[in-house]
Amino acid sequence: MISQAGDDRVSENPMPRVLLGVTGGIAAYKVPAVIRGLRARGIDVVVVPTPEALKFVGKTTWEAISGHPVHVHTTEGAEEVVHVRTGQDVDLVLIAPATANTIAKVAAGIADNLLTASVLMATGPVLMAPAMHTEMWNNAATQANVDTLGERGVEFIGPESGQLTGTDSGLGRMSEPEAIVEAVLRRLANDRVGASDLAGTRMVISAGGTREPIDPVRYIANRSTGRMGIALANEAARRGAEVHLVAANIDDSVMSLLAQDVHIIPVITVLELQDVMEEMSGKADVLVMSAAVSDFRVDASAQNKIKRGADLTLKLIENPDILAGLARARRSKQTIVGFAAETGDETADYLEHGRQKARRKGADLLVINQVGAQSGFGNVDTAVTIVDGAGSTLAETTGSKADVAVAIIDAIKEFRTS
Repeated sequence: MISQAGDDRVSENPMPRVLLGVTGGIAAYKVPAVIRGLRARGIDVVVVPTPEALKFVGKTTWEAISGHPVHVHTTEGAEEVVHVRTGQDVDLVLIAPATANTIAKVAAGIADNLLTASVLMATGPVLMAPAMHTEMWNNAATQANVDTLGERGVEFIGPESGQLTGTDSGLGRMSEPEAIVEAVLRRLANDRVGASDLAGTRMVISAGGTREPIDPVRYIANRSTGRMGIALANEAARRGAEVHLVAANIDDSVMSLLAQDVHIIPVITVLELQDVMEEMSGKADVLVMSAAVSDFRVDASAQNKIKRGADLTLKLIENPDILAGLARARRSKQTIVGFAAETGDETADYLEHGRQKARRKGADLLVINQVGAQSGFGNVDTAVTIVDGAGSTLAETTGSKADVAVAIIDAIKEFRTS
C-alpha cells in the first residue's frame, strides 16, 4: 500500500522504491523479469500499467509479481490521492516498454491516465526503455519527443536492433530485462540502493570462455558467454567492492551490460588467464573463477591455416588447473570461489560430480550448475548449488543470472564473516 506521507514511507519501508510504468506494447511480456531482478536487489517496485498494457499482461500478474495493489486510472484510490502519491513516493520512475504514444504524451505533459499523471508528479529521475517498430522510432515526431525529454533529463535505455513483432527486424526492440535492471541500479547507485556491505573488498572475477588456437583461424572453445561473470561483477560492484573482471572472449553485446566502475582485463587463452589471475591474487581478497576454462590445448598450433587433405591429427596436452593452483597459494583470509559446470553420466549425477570436484580443487566455495544444450549457458535461467570445500551444501538458488549472482555474493559475504 502506498503511504500518505513520504517520511512514513522511509521509516516503514527503507527499501528504494521504483515506479514501473508499463505501456501497451508486446514487449510487456518481458517486464516481469525486470520486476524480479529489481526485487532481488532489495528494490520495492510499484507497477502502474496503462489501460492498453492490460491487454498484454493482466493486473493479477502485476500484483502477484510486485506484491502491491495495481491502479490504472486517476479516479482509483481517491481517498489516498493515489494519482498524486504514486509519483511522489518513489525514488525513480521507469517506463518499460515505452511506446511512441506514451513518449509523446510525457513530452507534451499530457496526464490522461495514472502513469502519465504520476510522471508529472515525480521529482526523481525518469528512465524509459522504448519498444516500437523501426519506422516509428525513426519518425521525426518520435525523435523530436526523445530529444525534448532528453533535454529535461529523461534517460533512455535502448532501443536495440533485433527481432520485432512478426517477421520484422531492426532498431526498436526493447532492451533485455537484465540491461534495464542494470541501468536502474547504476542510476540509483549514488543514492541509497542496497547496503555497501562489500566496501573495502577487492574482488577479481574471471568470466567468459578461453580459446586455444589450432591454427591462425581455428580454435578450441566452449559455449560460455560470460553472462554469469558479468552479473557477479555488477552485483559485487553495486555492493561497494572494487571489482576487476578478467574477461575471456566475451561478446561486446554482453560486455555492454557491465557496470562502468568495473575494471576490465582481457585475455584469450588459459595460460594468459592463469598469468593474470596469479598476478591479481597478490592483492585480491576474493578470487572468483567463473570463466569456462579449456582442459586441453593443442601441443603445437599450426603457423599456417591447415588445408584439406593435410594431417588432421591434433595432439592435445592438459592445461594447468588454475583454480586448484589459486587455492594452494591462497593467502590468509583470502577467499577462493570456483565454478563447476557439470553433466551427469553413468557413474554419478551432475551434483555428485560437482561435490567430488569441490573436494579435489580445495576452493573455499564451489558453485555447481547443470549444463546442457538448453541449459546453463547464455541468457537463460540458471539453477546452482553452492557447496563448501568438503562438498556440503550451503545454498541453492534458481533464477536469472542476475538473480543467482545475488545469492552467490551473499554466500561469499557470509563465508567471509562467519
